[in-house]
Amino acid sequence: MTDQDTHVVLARLLRLRDRREPLVAQIAEWVGAGIIEGRLAAGQDLNSVDLSRRFDTSRTPVREALMVLEQEGLVEMKARRRPRVAAPSRQDIRDIYQVRRQLLSMLAALLVERATDEEIGELRGRVEKMRGLADEGDVDAYFWSHVQLQERMTEIVGNATLKQILDSLALRTLMLRHLSLTRPGRLAYSVDDQERLMQACEERDGELASALIAGATVRALRSVEEQIQEQESGRKPSRRRRTPST
Repeated sequence: MTDQDTHVVLARLLRLRDRREPLVAQIAEWVGAGIIEGRLAAGQDLNSVDLSRRFDTSRTPVREALMVLEQEGLVEMKARRRPRVAAPSRQDIRDIYQVRRQLLSMLAALLVERATDEEIGELRGRVEKMRGLADEGDVDAYFWSHVQLQERMTEIVGNATLKQILDSLALRTLMLRHLSLTRPGRLAYSVDDQERLMQACEERDGELASALIAGATVRALRSVEEQIQEQESGRKPSRRRRTPST
């Protein structure tokens, strides 16, 4: 997947095409992609002065771009504090994945019911390309290909309400979904899940497809929680090295 494809996905989810100021969209895309792909860490300050220098602009477009990202849950902006990358709580993450599991189960069942053989074949081809990316260990390319795979599933199903709800959760989950794929071995597990899902669709087994995608979502949540636990443990000082604050 190219950088242009990434921009297209983000522009649609952030509804940037409706904005008259291209620079606001450019800043929002750059910061949004950085947050989702982990280059900007949860809780990290976002310095509007640095961003205005990077994009050779005043702070006004930067602030507007950050407000767009705040509306989608990627950025936190509070009075008298620098904007920062949102850091959802453990319970927030569990709640999001609980809802996502139910929605994706519905999506899988509808996909089996409504997709033509040709459309399922198209999805199978996407998954085969994802296998190559997983074998190469290309987390970013695999991740965005997976995002596009699920977007194509929602298009095939044709349920506008379901798509709208999934889109409303999408940006809040993309950062977490990317994080889950950074754990060793997760790419292989993930693409195995997608191949099993495709087989269930080819066999027209909606119940199995729903169960498979629900199970994959639960495993992704477990991976996110383990990754966050490891990151937090790495940031905690050793008891032997504890020193008084200065």
